[in-house]
Amino acid sequence: MTTLSVKPGQRFTLPDWHTNSHLISADAERQRSASHQVRQEARALRNETNNQTKWDEHDNQTRLAERISSVNRWKETLDKCLADIDAEIDALAKVKEAAERALQAKNLPLDVSIECLTLRESRRAIDVVRDPVEEELHKEVKVIDKAKRQLQQRVNEAFEQLCLLQEARQQLSCDHRCKMEALEIDRVCLSLNVNSPNISFKVNPTRVPDGSTALDEWEQNSQCNKERAEAEMKASTELREATVLAIAQTNNELEAQRVATEFALRKRIRDLERAYDELKWQEQNSLEEIAEMEEDIRRLEEDLRRKTQDLKVAHTRLETRTYRPNMELCRDQVQYGLTDEVHQLEGTIRALKQKLAESQDALDALYRHLHRIQTDTGYKASSLVLDNKCMDSRRKLMVPAEKFVSEVDTFNRTTNRALKNGQLEL
Repeated sequence: MTTLSVKPGQRFTLPDWHTNSHLISADAERQRSASHQVRQEARALRNETNNQTKWDEHDNQTRLAERISSVNRWKETLDKCLADIDAEIDALAKVKEAAERALQAKNLPLDVSIECLTLRESRRAIDVVRDPVEEELHKEVKVIDKAKRQLQQRVNEAFEQLCLLQEARQQLSCDHRCKMEALEIDRVCLSLNVNSPNISFKVNPTRVPDGSTALDEWEQNSQCNKERAEAEMKASTELREATVLAIAQTNNELEAQRVATEFALRKRIRDLERAYDELKWQEQNSLEEIAEMEEDIRRLEEDLRRKTQDLKVAHTRLETRTYRPNMELCRDQVQYGLTDEVHQLEGTIRALKQKLAESQDALDALYRHLHRIQTDTGYKASSLVLDNKCMDSRRKLMVPAEKFVSEVDTFNRTTNRALKNGQLEL
């Protein structure tokens, strides 16, 4: 006979079973309530975090766009500043070249002035005079030297200012390149989204990079670069105006001195021509007077010979009558007349000899003065030739100086020549 097997283990009562069911149901309700709470909180958190993330991303997108706009405005400002400084560099370089050409063009007037002074050193004797022409030539040399010093100073200042402009431009260019790179980086950042292929986690992305600057420092740096460039451009503009004014002023001073020198030179040439003509007239008159004096001396000598012959006749008559015999040897009217004639002739001969000596002295003086006139005429002719050569040499100044610059001998340039104590140093 079979028997019913009994499962070993603890036996629960029916109330325990009901209690257990109620506990399970309560736990289920509690778990569902807790789960519902968690779900609601999760939904709220999702909504909150999604909104926060969305607005944060939107704000940062806006900040990036504003930053790009700000950097782009500075880039455009730097673009304009770079264009302005390039234009100023080009303008200043042209003015500097004009000043250098004007400085080089002063070599020809200086060479001509010193050539004129050198030519006039060949004057002789009394014509070696410190006349207005020489004074004006010395003034001209001083004016040219002063003009060259002024122009050289302007050229040096322009060179230094060009260096400052280039330095300011280099800083602007460096700042401009940095802004271009920053714009490119920020535009890449602006274009990133969750679907971009090149996004990834980075190591410590929130770190502050070395060399970081504050926004005020960034703004101040660009502002300083801009203000320095503007200041250098303003100084360059003032220097250009001063250089152009100096070129015009030196040209005007040199032209005025050239006119004064040539006026004095023309006046001196006219004076020399008048003096030369006067000397030639005096020479002609002296030659005529010498001819007349020689003729008068010849006549005086002829008269003296005749008077000497007459005196010989009178002497012979008196001597011959001394041989009259006895009482015939009387002092008659003939004797008295012959004696008076002898005395008269002797006085006449003495007067004629004295006048002949005086005439000969006057003739010698005329010859000496004629020689002096002819010598001085030679001096005047030589001085006239030299001053005309000076005038011919100065005609080169009437042609634009650039045509003569290439013809000036580099090794004979008069740049370093100077006048010491009014004397030309050769």
